[in-house]
Amino acid sequence: MTDDDRRRWDVRHVGAPPLPGPPAAFAAHADRFPTAGRALDVACGTGAASVWLARRGLDVVGLDVSGAALDHARSMDDTGRCRFEQVDLDGGLPPGPPVEVLLCHRFRDPALYGAMRARLAPGALLAVAVLSEVGAEPGPYRAPPGELTAAFADLDVLDHGEADGLAWLLGSDPRR
Repeated sequence: MTDDDRRRWDVRHVGAPPLPGPPAAFAAHADRFPTAGRALDVACGTGAASVWLARRGLDVVGLDVSGAALDHARSMDDTGRCRFEQVDLDGGLPPGPPVEVLLCHRFRDPALYGAMRARLAPGALLAVAVLSEVGAEPGPYRAPPGELTAAFADLDVLDHGEADGLAWLLGSDPRR
């Protein structure tokens, strides 16, 4: 990622962060998220979902390229269960232990899908939502139809959807 991209994200995240809670794409499935274990929030932004997961009882690592976003995230963490790291995901997903939840909301990099899948512990939950071409104009940051279900075909898909410019998938690792 270029320095210009990093600055653009810093500017975007200046201001009041959203309140902690599940991403809108997964709000109807909030009860499916575990209440113990480790979570990884990829491209966590201002940490609203990370803090929500921590309040549920998970130990969370949130990754983002924007230092400004991570400053907001750290200030919201009232649990002591979050650790936020500034990471340029163009270099790949940093190494770490298997997790019981991997959340990636509104960030798309198909090159990371394999690493995301590999990070799941047996029985873990994967929640991914990306911009989609379905119901929107095609573009370089938008997934073509069926991208998520194809990329994560080996998971037990609990629910998924594609509409109004958003594709999302909630799946569980079938290993027990």
